[in-house]
Amino acid sequence: MRIGDILRYPYSPDPSALEVDGLPNFFNRVWMPGAPLAKLDRGINPIAQVAAVDGTRRPAILIRGNPHRAGSLLTPWQDHFSPDTGHIRYFGDRKVDQPGYAVDSPGNQLLVREQFPLHSGLDVESRKRASPLVFFRGVPHAGKVKGHVEFQGFGVVERAEFVSQLDQKTQRAFSNVRYDFVVMSAVSEGEELDWDWINARRDPTLTNDDCLARAPAAWQWWVKHGSTSLPKVRRMLSRLRTVSAEEQRPPDGSKQSKTLVAITQHYADRKHRFELLAEHVIQDVVTTSGMDYVRGWITPRSADGGADFIGRLDVGQGLGGTRLVLLGQAKCEKASVPTNGNHIARTVARLRRGWIGAYVTTSFFSRPVQAEVIDDEYPIMLVGGAQVASTVEKAMFELGARDVDAYLSEFDRQYEDRVRFRQPSEILLD
Repeated sequence: MRIGDILRYPYSPDPSALEVDGLPNFFNRVWMPGAPLAKLDRGINPIAQVAAVDGTRRPAILIRGNPHRAGSLLTPWQDHFSPDTGHIRYFGDRKVDQPGYAVDSPGNQLLVREQFPLHSGLDVESRKRASPLVFFRGVPHAGKVKGHVEFQGFGVVERAEFVSQLDQKTQRAFSNVRYDFVVMSAVSEGEELDWDWINARRDPTLTNDDCLARAPAAWQWWVKHGSTSLPKVRRMLSRLRTVSAEEQRPPDGSKQSKTLVAITQHYADRKHRFELLAEHVIQDVVTTSGMDYVRGWITPRSADGGADFIGRLDVGQGLGGTRLVLLGQAKCEKASVPTNGNHIARTVARLRRGWIGAYVTTSFFSRPVQAEVIDDEYPIMLVGGAQVASTVEKAMFELGARDVDAYLSEFDRQYEDRVRFRQPSEILLD
């Protein structure tokens, strides 16, 4: 099953049916012939332990959240599922009328007393015996609130802490356990979980090493390296969208690389003039994608306020169109060193509602900087050195120019005429 897939969880299970009501059948996807059905009837659903050849192990524990019940009398707390950032906050199954301690409820006992010592174990053998947690979230579908679950990934318990909760019906306080689960990356498996791994863990003739060989790559890495590896194996959707430094820079020795070197050398003693070229690059990027770009002006060096050039994006026409202010930042830097994320933050800080940012550099953007932009949903375009060199080569080809320095010198002649001291919003009036 793939992360984000919605599966039908019918009232009457029939594992032989591939689909139910046009959706994948949950019971078919988790079926192991000859073994009891894995179910999601409760929040914390363990698969029965097996006496394997090298000791007892629990194949998996299925975790189900029901957001539609959040805030109700039954569940006045709020579970939080965020598989795109590799995190799930989940409240245990203790109820106000249950005797004993918070860890005495069936699910909490299972997670805190049985699994947490294995998930936080310092030795490899303990982690081999640890049960993978498989996450599902109840979701409405086709106008129905119940009967559908969305697969949210797999992972481990990162943290368990005691909390006090208030039952809204009786106004009585009771203790419970709040969990932080890590959702592991499945990028090596194409964002899919092969249930054969879980079924292998249900086979008593297979050793823990046999089962580990069938596990996802992230799980294998965690078993080998332990809790210190969690930041590396945590699922982060932003990581899937980031671009390597090699993809942002021209290959060494290539014509494009030589062009980029010529650009940085040309602006070495007049970096402020790179702003005009940066605007040209953004104009090319925008128009190539099918939108209209209206050139604005270059801001004065002494009063740029975090923006080097101002432009406008025109989207649509007439009543069906709108205009967006574009704030541009330009940095002519060494191609071997990533650009400073603080400069990007400065540009983002200037953006208002409906404004777009653009950051152009002859260098490249590190993966952490890219991930921050993606995770925080900053409306900013990031353009690296390879795109700058490509745009210059394209313009030179169209003009029949051969010398980069000569072309840029001619381009520089426009600079002084383009400098204006204006407020960015004024471009909406042009």
